[in-house]
Amino acid sequence: MASGWKADEVFGGVMSYTYDDIICMPGYIDFALSDIDLTNNMTDNITLKTPVISSPMDTVTGHKMSIALALSGGLGVIHNNMSIEKQIEEVKKVKRFENGFIFDPYTFSPEHTVADVLETKNRVGYKSYPITVDGKVGSKLVGIITGVDYLYLTNKSMKIGDIMTTDVVTGSYPINLSDANKVLCDEKKSVLPIVNKNNELIALVCRNDMHKNRIFPHASKSQNKQLIVGASISTREHDLERANQLIKNMIDVICIDSSQGNSIYQIDTIKKIKSAHPDIPIIAGNVVTSQQAKNLIDAGADVLRIGMGSGSICTTQDVCAVGRAQGTAVYHVSKYAHTRNIKTIADGGIKNSGADFVMLGKFVGSTEESCSEYYFENNVRLKYIELWEEN
Repeated sequence: MASGWKADEVFGGVMSYTYDDIICMPGYIDFALSDIDLTNNMTDNITLKTPVISSPMDTVTGHKMSIALALSGGLGVIHNNMSIEKQIEEVKKVKRFENGFIFDPYTFSPEHTVADVLETKNRVGYKSYPITVDGKVGSKLVGIITGVDYLYLTNKSMKIGDIMTTDVVTGSYPINLSDANKVLCDEKKSVLPIVNKNNELIALVCRNDMHKNRIFPHASKSQNKQLIVGASISTREHDLERANQLIKNMIDVICIDSSQGNSIYQIDTIKKIKSAHPDIPIIAGNVVTSQQAKNLIDAGADVLRIGMGSGSICTTQDVCAVGRAQGTAVYHVSKYAHTRNIKTIADGGIKNSGADFVMLGKFVGSTEESCSEYYFENNVRLKYIELWEEN
């Protein structure tokens, strides 16, 4: 005991252990921190340099969270508590972002007021906005407004048309990203509206995005240099059409979201998707035993989520009276999955341990990029995180 136990000695008995029950003993260090490399292949075509994935909860992962994680080397899985059309649009926003062109920028019309701009600025953080005749993308560009135009004004009811810059430097569509960035640098501008021959707004390019390519060298990108993003579906029959539409719109991985993955419904879903789209990776689960893992792998699962009731706000163990201590579940499922060349994701209760990858909910749910809105309680700004309860 003085030197600790091997993993199979700890987890080989009848006792189950949570993360809080175990700790790794220190060893000998013969390398520098800079030598540490957490890069891991999730599938043959998906590699994450930061093995962190956000949970597909409707208060956690939308396009903003997916973009932030992909830039940092991880992966976001967009939740499915929305229409198919809305979920596809979330995916498209992630795919558009990596290109450097923002195709859905916030816009205003000349009739909007300084108060309108300040409200949006305080909500989303941007300072510069293109102005079109009716405040919509696709309409004629008539000006631009930046922070220096309005931040120090005392009269918040002033019309934007009275203070906007009308002599706007633009890029002509079509234009590639390198040429657009060159215009930004040459003209010393923070944003560059992209317009067509009719001077109608098509997109926006920001200097900040150019910097992001330099400061996020570990970004998770597909072979065509787009940010990688996942999307979740349920095991309901109608969600097969959701999966089909997501795959048509360049989704990189499908995550079947269920607290109990070892069911005929999930197995049938996996088989049907794989039959129609054999190359699309599927994250299946959740599972906590080797037998559950075998059933999903046999059906065609490419990656497994491990955890049942282990999340900080998950009530599966209380409501359904089933589950397993997460430390033991991760050990046994991963041990079996690795014999089948399948990677695993530790989902829930992550504090100091994990599997090949970790899935985070509450941990990232309080960040600015999560889907939930801020609210104030006792003069403290907070974010609401959903309670995942099985029905």
